[in-house]
Amino acid sequence: MNKEALPCSGADSGMGTSLSFAEALARSGRIAYTVVGVSMRPLIREGRDAVVIEQRSPEEIRQYDAVLFRRPGIKGRGEYVLHRVLARHADGRFWIVGDNCVSGEDVAPENVLGVMTALNRGGKDVRLTGNAYRAYVRLWCAPWRLRFALLRFLHLFRRTAGFIKRNLR
Repeated sequence: MNKEALPCSGADSGMGTSLSFAEALARSGRIAYTVVGVSMRPLIREGRDAVVIEQRSPEEIRQYDAVLFRRPGIKGRGEYVLHRVLARHADGRFWIVGDNCVSGEDVAPENVLGVMTALNRGGKDVRLTGNAYRAYVRLWCAPWRLRFALLRFLHLFRRTAGFIKRNLR
């Protein structure tokens, strides 16, 4: 992983000395952080994997790039989310979905902060340009409609199995 990336927190509270992702990217053009959340599984693992995000203009963002964007929130506070671009609308908005999600969202170009350019797992870099990564994107990310159906089925199956198990006691 590139050692020149500026480490920061995702907190956008303005308290303490931590920079928000947006501030850090504006300052250095590159940030590194350890991922929190499961929305990008199976590729990215919560608490174990670190990513490098590099600032990019909306014109440079391509289909299947994993991008960091700011999801607007209540009272001007939002959250930062790392998800994958599956499509771009004619009006410039991106259709963005987590690799482990069953729905997506439209994101305005001005809310996209940068693109994931490196992934580190256990001190070792994971290649984002090799054949294994391309196969992952083609087999898991590209057929997203099929993936949505599969994940919804698995969720329903787990809920049903849990219901049956609880009621057989």
